[in-house]
Amino acid sequence: MASLIIHEVPEMDFPLMVVCFAGWPDAAESATGAVRYLVEKLGAKKFAEIDPEDFYDFSVVRPNVELDSEGNRSITWPSNDFYYCPSNENSPGVILYIGTEPNLKWRAFLKNLISLTDQFNVELVVSLGALLDAVPHTRDTSITGRASSPELLKQLELLGLQNSTYQGPTGIHTAFMDACIKGNVPHVSIWGHVPHYVNSSPNPKVSHALLEVLTGFVDLSVDLDDMKEAGRNFVHEVSQIIDGQVDVKSYVSRLEKRYDDLQIPSGEVPRHDLMIEELEDFLKSQRPNSEEIDGS
Repeated sequence: MASLIIHEVPEMDFPLMVVCFAGWPDAAESATGAVRYLVEKLGAKKFAEIDPEDFYDFSVVRPNVELDSEGNRSITWPSNDFYYCPSNENSPGVILYIGTEPNLKWRAFLKNLISLTDQFNVELVVSLGALLDAVPHTRDTSITGRASSPELLKQLELLGLQNSTYQGPTGIHTAFMDACIKGNVPHVSIWGHVPHYVNSSPNPKVSHALLEVLTGFVDLSVDLDDMKEAGRNFVHEVSQIIDGQVDVKSYVSRLEKRYDDLQIPSGEVPRHDLMIEELEDFLKSQRPNSEEIDGS
């Protein structure tokens, strides 16, 4: 395919492909952070990329310009990079993909990914995503998921994940799962729920939770200690900041109480409409003379 640029053709099969997309389905860079961690820890090598020209509105997803130490400018375009790591005694061969959700021609874009699943005999695709939710940063990260078959869904449920029942505007993950189903490629989508009140920086706690579920679901051996420690430090730093903000601290306490009262097992999340109602009630109580908040 003209838009798929292959720098090297690995002479082997890869039973597993793990993908993520920057942008809307990557709250607090949690999913891309998780896959970048895998690239680093597994020593994966870049072997292909997708030319962004046909798939992005560059007035929406703008390229970045940078200056080097000598003042020379370079442009960085939206990236879609494929890495590979050969199999060993502890893990299967894996393709890792870190992309950017496209603005245009989703089905044409996804043909590039499907072509690689065919070329390298991929037996399972796992996509990682992250969304903003009304959940406390001080509790276990809520994880939900979807699967392309009842058998895979049952495996997710054994890990404590609840099947997502979301309906409404969707992202590239759903389109990719649909393409995999039509191409007879098994697909699992795993989503981390990110506290909506702290999403301006990478969230290693959610990244670690995604990787824990991933490595529990597939036979992939990787040391997660560094990411786990980064998650602990993240929670500590956020808590310190919140301690100085009475309104936010009170709101987080309400989220914690809701979480604890429902005795939520790891991997589940309260009904989203109930959590949003809690947020609206809290904000109204803090600003009794303000107009009602639009919860759309």
